[in-house]
Amino acid sequence: MNKKLSQQIAFSIFRIFGILVVLILMSILGFIIYNGIQVVNWEFLSTYPEEGMTSGGIFPAIVGTFYLIIGSMLFAFPLGVMSAIYTNEYAGNGWVVNFIRMMTNNLASIPSIVFGLFGMSLFVTQLKFGDSILAGSLTLGLLALPLIIRTTEEALKAVPDTYRTGSLALGATKLQTIKRVVLPSALPNILTGLILSIGRVSGETAPILFTVAAYFLPQLPSSIFDQAMALPYHLYVLATSGTDIEAARPMAYGTAFVLIVIVLIMNLTASFLRRKLEKQ
Repeated sequence: MNKKLSQQIAFSIFRIFGILVVLILMSILGFIIYNGIQVVNWEFLSTYPEEGMTSGGIFPAIVGTFYLIIGSMLFAFPLGVMSAIYTNEYAGNGWVVNFIRMMTNNLASIPSIVFGLFGMSLFVTQLKFGDSILAGSLTLGLLALPLIIRTTEEALKAVPDTYRTGSLALGATKLQTIKRVVLPSALPNILTGLILSIGRVSGETAPILFTVAAYFLPQLPSSIFDQAMALPYHLYVLATSGTDIEAARPMAYGTAFVLIVIVLIMNLTASFLRRKLEKQ
């Protein structure tokens, strides 16, 4: 009886904390949606900021955000997946792998502003990319790399070893086994890492502050060596250092709402692809 009562109490506590987390999340989303949806319309999404960014739209910031997300994933996703394949499929369990994993975990714990300073020193100054989409994308890619490596490793570990041994027994090479058996089986879980990394880089302000973000641009970037506006930095400027913070506050809520919607759409798309792959 005591064990049953203790179990019920424990489950009740877990349920309360679970409901509390959901309520906190819904409160935050509800606050942003309530204040942001009032200013979101086609003009807001398709025009440039005007009058000291107290009116107009956020179109260049939306475009710049997509450029940075795509650029960072083009760099981080292949490199992260290949690194995870090496550590899980080729390197074994020696000190080299343990060292790589330790460094990956340490890299994941570094504050994002440190990535921004490193990106400014390496990509902007040393490699002379300047404040550009290329420098910002590479910096955000480094930020997302540890997460992609760790989630891909876990996805590869989840593939049963019988798949590998069966493929090798049928005469397939190690590379063919990885390409045709292991990766297709792990791909749904690998996409989880992609979803999480997209969600992280899309909302980072510190790395792009030093490498790419512009306060205001009257035109869209024409190459990867141009500066760009981005939603996180645009939101930061509107909320903290605009020409008229109170007048720009509705635009700040609208920007936050659009950023959340973009991340949600990307997550739903990736989740749809994941479920489709799982069924296949």
